[in-house]
Amino acid sequence: MIANARMYSVTPAAAVAWRALLGRALAQAGLDWEVIEHAAPALLADLWRRDDLGCVLMCGYPFAKAGERARRLGGPALQIVAAPLPAPVEFGGRPLYWTELVVRGEGPIRRPEHIRGGRIGYTAADSQSGYQAPRHWLARTLGLQLEIGVASTEATLVGPLITPRRVVEAVLAGEVDVGPVDAYALALLRAHEAALVAPLRTIARTVATALPLFVASPAVAEQELAALRAALLDLARCAEAVSDLQCLLLAGFAIPPRADYDALLEPDLASTSP
Repeated sequence: MIANARMYSVTPAAAVAWRALLGRALAQAGLDWEVIEHAAPALLADLWRRDDLGCVLMCGYPFAKAGERARRLGGPALQIVAAPLPAPVEFGGRPLYWTELVVRGEGPIRRPEHIRGGRIGYTAADSQSGYQAPRHWLARTLGLQLEIGVASTEATLVGPLITPRRVVEAVLAGEVDVGPVDAYALALLRAHEAALVAPLRTIARTVATALPLFVASPAVAEQELAALRAALLDLARCAEAVSDLQCLLLAGFAIPPRADYDALLEPDLASTSP
């Protein structure tokens, strides 16, 4: 089985810290699994399709879609391992996040309504923070009906940009006027590469929904899953993990309910924080 935290390895320091935390948790759980690399531009969807997932960070939307498909076909579903608990106060001590719609601080877009007619970046069609959440927000707030591959006179979608960092770079380079950035990823960038994101300004935030989570393939045994969960939860009390947790702006981990992710498939439900 494999472990991976590519989703939030948004800086070199974060990547090192994630590898250390995962390695520590696996050792504590007595699991001889491999912490692998899956760096961009490799697609996360290719990683999530593997059948040897042991402890891999996955976006909530494709996790919910995979669960829906498993229920429809009567097959086994991906298992919830745990979700990160961001430490910054705005996350409220819960495994939640949102999308920040960012623009160049000195650019022409000053208010949300100025988005109309502009170029809007997206990361990937199966991304909650990089496409689904901002798409629903634009529809509810501005009446913009945008869909990948469908031409619109109201605004232009630009992508796939794949990663939050690439979204930031595209906004700063003037390739897009507005970019959706995962709030936790942006917090990490602000902590480790403040100069990169300093020129950005947030003009809107989507509602908070369930944070990406670590998942395991159905093949992972219940005993292994229990040991891994216990090890991840124990990291918050582990002195040797303090520096890595601080690097990642984490208070620890939690076991979220599956219903929080199922809600992402219902835009009306997803408009209320779980």
